[in-house]
Amino acid sequence: MTTPDETPETGSFADFGLDPAINAAVAALGFNAPTPIQARAIPTLMSGVDIVGRARTGSGKTAAFGLPLLHHLKDGGPLVKAVVLTPTRELALQVTGALRGFATGLPLRILTIYGGTGYGPQIRALKSGVSVVVATPGRLLDLMDKGVLDLSFVEILVLDEADEMLRMGFIDDVKRVFEATPEERQVALFSATMPKPMRAIARAYLKDPVEVQVESHGISVDHITQRHILVPQRNKLDALIRVLTGIERGTTLVFSRTRNGAATVADELTQLGMAADALHGDLAQSARERVLHRLRGGRLDVLVATDVASRGIDVEHITHVINLDLPPDTESYVHRIGRTGRAGRVGNAIAFVTPGERRRLRNLERDLKVHLTPMTAPSDADIARRERNRLGSTLTSVLTPAATAEGAEGAEAEAAEVPALTEERALLAALLEDSEHTIEDLAAAALRRLAEARGVTLGAIPKDAPPPWSRSERKSQDRRQQQGGPGGPGGQDTDNNAVELFFPIGRFHGVRPGDLVGALANEAGIPGREIGRVTIVDRKSFVGLTRPAAEHVVANLPILVVRGIEVTVKMAHHPGRPTGRRPFRKGYAR
Repeated sequence: MTTPDETPETGSFADFGLDPAINAAVAALGFNAPTPIQARAIPTLMSGVDIVGRARTGSGKTAAFGLPLLHHLKDGGPLVKAVVLTPTRELALQVTGALRGFATGLPLRILTIYGGTGYGPQIRALKSGVSVVVATPGRLLDLMDKGVLDLSFVEILVLDEADEMLRMGFIDDVKRVFEATPEERQVALFSATMPKPMRAIARAYLKDPVEVQVESHGISVDHITQRHILVPQRNKLDALIRVLTGIERGTTLVFSRTRNGAATVADELTQLGMAADALHGDLAQSARERVLHRLRGGRLDVLVATDVASRGIDVEHITHVINLDLPPDTESYVHRIGRTGRAGRVGNAIAFVTPGERRRLRNLERDLKVHLTPMTAPSDADIARRERNRLGSTLTSVLTPAATAEGAEGAEAEAAEVPALTEERALLAALLEDSEHTIEDLAAAALRRLAEARGVTLGAIPKDAPPPWSRSERKSQDRRQQQGGPGGPGGQDTDNNAVELFFPIGRFHGVRPGDLVGALANEAGIPGREIGRVTIVDRKSFVGLTRPAAEHVVANLPILVVRGIEVTVKMAHHPGRPTGRRPFRKGYAR
């Protein structure tokens, strides 16, 4: 790859030489000056060369590749001349919406192709003729295999969020798309990160691409305040509720590892009176669109989502991202927290880290060259103070001076700023006249009713102390440091096969001894010296441990990821290997 000299940032989209209809549409949408990625990528793509663009999510990548694409295809036509690949349907719909906005006034037909919906409308649209297809890889290949989508005339191929497509396992699908398009097509590959497999794709399929990288601070997410809370697995929901109710925040995005987890957490928050909803792969497309519509309309306070479902969320008013479960890799973490701090704003990210995930936290900090500042979950006193402050703000906001009327000056302007509250004052005077109560009594009664409506308990402020699980975890951490690890002091149950953990997966799932040992060592932080015999049979496995280490896993990290499968780990009721099976010991080959 080649890297161009620093391109002077242009002051106007009109400087790019785009079609006048495109410039008019851009101006009508309110875009004034190009973002850094647009200023450098658009001239490069207009020249016809391949490009690898690196910039964080929310930096304006869609316009960076979309405007040159539309300019090149401005005359339209019935043949598919451009394909934009995206990892998810949400992102495909978002890209399509942006392209259609830019293409106002052009004779271009743009079609979105994605799974989870019927083939009929997409096939009919293709047969009637479209110029640009925005698609997810799976459905695109399905329509190719059905013989209704021909890519042999494609002139521009765009991979948007290419690293996410790689992470989601679409790499072979992407290769098939490359091989179905002409060799002379222009390629634009956009990604927030550039893992080695993606660089290999660029070397294989792109022709001497120019690499454009901007906002390196954005790629490393330095524009986001990052913190972490040490919390046992079983206390995560309590910690989440404390954070949501105890800190100043706006719309918040919470990431859960599983679909079931996202749905369960959203239900719990809804029962507490929060405007919360879930976004995950089990939702029908119509339901997903309703959730995103609520989010974009400002009617959701908390959205709980899985990684795949969250792709395409481009909402500027998200102030906080909370990782209820740590993501599996650094790239996923970057994509997650990139949902906050959009459009030049400063974002906030909080990661929940279980005691067994300290090593993963250190690896994450090393990769990003940042420090996730430790924080304590808000105490009962913190929550009570914030709730009361919000009550007071609700009342005083009514008295906030209104905006000065345009053109008003002096005393007239000052008078216009103060709300009159004429009807309210008249009612208050009548109440005071007809009762023996004072104005303070009525104000206190109104405050009580408001507190009841908001679910706020008024009374003595609780003791200002961290939650009990936080205190016990700190004591446990101190004790482990003094004793030399999760297993406690030497001589206390040092038999590595004293007890066994049960894993509900086995040989049928392709499990090897190293997979189980790696999960315990890397996710649960169990030293290898405390891991004993590993037994693997068809659909279950057993791992011998010292008793303190096993109890530590079950209590603090009962869910582990083994070969990409989430499993619930339990204490085996009958220690020992199953009869008739030869155990697979640590280090033995299968």
